[in-house]
Amino acid sequence: MKQVYIEEIARYEGEKVRIEGWLYNKRSSGKLHFLQLRDGTGIIQCVVFQGDVTPEVFELAGKLSQESSIVVTGKVRADERSPIGFEIGVEGVELVHEAVDYPITPKEHGIAFLLDHRHLWLRSSRQFAILRIRSRLVHACRNYFDDRGFVLLDAPIFTPSACEGTTTLFETDYFGEKAYLTQSGQLYMEAGAAAFGKVYCFGPTFRAEKSKTRRHLTEFWMIEPEVAWSDLNDNMDLAEDFFVYIVQDILKHRRKELEALGRDIGRLEKVA
Repeated sequence: MKQVYIEEIARYEGEKVRIEGWLYNKRSSGKLHFLQLRDGTGIIQCVVFQGDVTPEVFELAGKLSQESSIVVTGKVRADERSPIGFEIGVEGVELVHEAVDYPITPKEHGIAFLLDHRHLWLRSSRQFAILRIRSRLVHACRNYFDDRGFVLLDAPIFTPSACEGTTTLFETDYFGEKAYLTQSGQLYMEAGAAAFGKVYCFGPTFRAEKSKTRRHLTEFWMIEPEVAWSDLNDNMDLAEDFFVYIVQDILKHRRKELEALGRDIGRLEKVA
């Protein structure tokens, strides 16, 4: 039986499929178990009806714990009530690994608790949406500059000097000499622009600013283009076009994730 991904489930309406994933949530009602299955591309409801499966499978479905690794087989059917328009009529369930005492339950948890379990927090719907948007954002940034003839240059992470100011440098011992985590790839891109005309770098940047506000991050990713023979008007035109392109791309490919985060899509559509 063909193994498929949830984000592609619409292609297989009426067909029997196999989905490998993890139990996101579950509820039961008499002769029915409703399994919320996630596979990294989405979440789909899998309906286990007692009359469609063996007694062993029905009993297993009722005992499954949150985030257990399972394989579900069944037929894809349309359902207007489903957020993705489809559900699975289950014919079989295989338990690959049982999750015991999974700490992040459907109830509310504090940020400190969630950060202590960050590796598991990634599985939640909100973090899933954020990282899907970020992944597409990186893709769109690279596409924009690559399609316009820019050459990607990777600036080093260790640098011998400051670029933005010495007060926010992370100093390291580089085999007996001082080196710093980069604040910016600007100096390297300026040299690159004189060689290639249009260049950009896109990578991690570090600022030793001790703060807990959203506007002061000690580590973040920054994209930095440099264009030879470019004046202020050229620079503003490039920045505006780049910004509009990114918003359009995210609206096209990650709209449902923005909606899951409660973002005001109307404001973004005005930009696009």
